Amino acid sequence: MATHAPSHPASARAAAPTRYDDQRERLAAYFDGTARKAWIDLTSTAKVSGIRATVRAGRDAMREQLLDWLPDDLRRTSVLDAGCGTGSLSVEAARRGAGVTAIDVAGGLVEIARERAPSFLGHGDIDWHVGDMLDPALGTFDHVVAMDSLIHYNLDDMVWALSRLAARCSRSIVFTFAPHTRLLGAMHVVGKAFPRSDRSPAIVPIAEDALRDRLGRLDGWTLGRSGRVTSGFYISHGLELVRR
Repeated sequence: MATHAPSHPASARAAAPTRYDDQRERLAAYFDGTARKAWIDLTSTAKVSGIRATVRAGRDAMREQLLDWLPDDLRRTSVLDAGCGTGSLSVEAARRGAGVTAIDVAGGLVEIARERAPSFLGHGDIDWHVGDMLDPALGTFDHVVAMDSLIHYNLDDMVWALSRLAARCSRSIVFTFAPHTRLLGAMHVVGKAFPRSDRSPAIVPIAEDALRDRLGRLDGWTLGRSGRVTSGFYISHGLELVRR
């Protein structure tokens, strides 16, 4: 289970880059607004378009990869699902015996996650939250998973967020970023051309070498496993950070 720390929301907000706070609020509004129905369908067995089907398949493959990087037996361990969405990864971690703290900025998605979660999870359990995954009041954890929850942040903010998660994690962090490919770079540029009111929060492509260089300086941590998933329009790269 998580070890809970005193809450210091004011100081936590003061320390956060303004860009991170602003982007987090945009994500909450987007996933609780126009994207809510589409995201619920995407993460279910409902019939979706061909493009969305490839995204669903890609997300399923990435979730399996990140889960494979966690121990098979998670009993007596705590896991933070940072950006839990509709809860699929949280449920699988709990089934392995973990005490999962699942949090997302979108209250509507967390509500769906609660409804979908089975009543019996064996030795595991899930504590659902709506809010900021970096909130120190959530406590400390053995493992942190951040699947596709950092892909809307630039390199500086991503590294800053990972350093905050690392301060509350004792064993490993597995996360994803959007790799800078020709396709994602073009989509990012084109996306900026649309009026702000008509577009979703942009996925920010990150150069892998630059990210590795920055994370290589994270005190007490080393880079571990790495793996990319490409499925139609879904392109995501998983990385593992391991406590030395």
